[in-house]
This record gives sequence, C-alpha cells and structure tokens, in this order.
Amino acid sequence: MKKAILATKIGMTQIFGENGVLTPVTVLQAGPCAVTQVKTVETDGYNAVQVGFGEIRDVLVNKPRKGHFAKAGVANKRFLKEFKFENAADYTVGQEIKADIFAEGDKIDVTGTSKGKGFQGAIKRFGLSRGPMGHGSEYHRHAGSNGPATTPGRVFKGKHMPGQMGNVKVTVQNLEVVRIDTENNIILVKGAVPGPKKSMVMLKESVKSAN
Repeated sequence: MKKAILATKIGMTQIFGENGVLTPVTVLQAGPCAVTQVKTVETDGYNAVQVGFGEIRDVLVNKPRKGHFAKAGVANKRFLKEFKFENAADYTVGQEIKADIFAEGDKIDVTGTSKGKGFQGAIKRFGLSRGPMGHGSEYHRHAGSNGPATTPGRVFKGKHMPGQMGNVKVTVQNLEVVRIDTENNIILVKGAVPGPKKSMVMLKESVKSAN
C-alpha cells in the first residue's frame, strides 16, 4: 500500500459528467493528515506511518498524547491511525498528507463504522421471510426453527437470529474517485460509503488495483 488518508463523511450528492450521465457520489473531507510518527523495522519491528486527523479541544487530550503531538510538532488531533506504507521511509514527521495523494479515476477501499440500528429481529437483520399474516397463523415474524432435533441436538454457530444490528467495521472495496478538490481537500467517491454523516472513514488504494 502506497496511498491512504483519513476523511470525514460530509454526505451524498450527485454530479453530471461531461457525457451528461448522472453519478451519485459521497462527499468526503479528506485530510489534511499530519504525520506524527514514522515507524521502522530497526526501532519498532515494522515499517509504518502514524498520522493524526481532526480537530480537538486541548482539554480533551491527555498528557501522554499532548507530549506525543508536541514531540512531532503538530497540533492536537482527534484520531490517530497507522498506515503500513511500502514507502514509509519517504515520509517525515510533521509532513501533511492531503487529498491530492489520490487522483481522479483511482480505485480505493473505504473503511468505516456502519450505522448502529440496535437490537433487531431476524427479518430486518438478515432478510428472512415472514410467515402467513392471517389471524389464526400464530406465526408472523418469528425466526422459525432454531435447528435440527436430536441430531446434532444443538444450534450451529452463525445461525441467523435476532441481535445487535450495525455498528460494526465495514469495508467497501473498489470504489472510484470521481473528482478531487485539492484546494479544499474534498474527494468525491462514486456510490455510498459506510457510516453516518460526520463519521471518520479511512481511504486506501484498492487491493485489486494494487495487484
């Protein structure tokens, strides 16, 4: 991996291309991210670049993090992430990573935390079919049988049942970068990305395109 950046999801809109085709896009405030630490095999056992992103009030930052940011010579950041760049040695502490790290037409993978929907039934959570809705059926939105009878006499792991829905780490792969505003660090990505508005997402070059 050679390209990655942290971003904030602003929302969705649509744009028209030169051929008049309408494209739904997600608007992302990508960076700028400040390099807070460069890790090497000699000092840390692996190569990586640690970056900070997002504004945060000084009172919300603990002393260890304040010292870490002060040593790097950057302002306090809300998020800290590591990117295992192949070219980690090319980065220096205090350097900024901006939206222009990507270009229009690039394929990227976007990772974020999906919207939490609380405790939901199996129909909404997994799309199971419901039973007859007649008054005498006594079976409407139940999940159905939980498993076989005597053999094997247990419920298999992974059985679709009611439970917590959403609020999990999700990665959408091979999305296309449609447009980049380098002045305002805005990236428009074709289609939807996980998470609600104002949530933090991670953009990195697609595994498929890298291969």
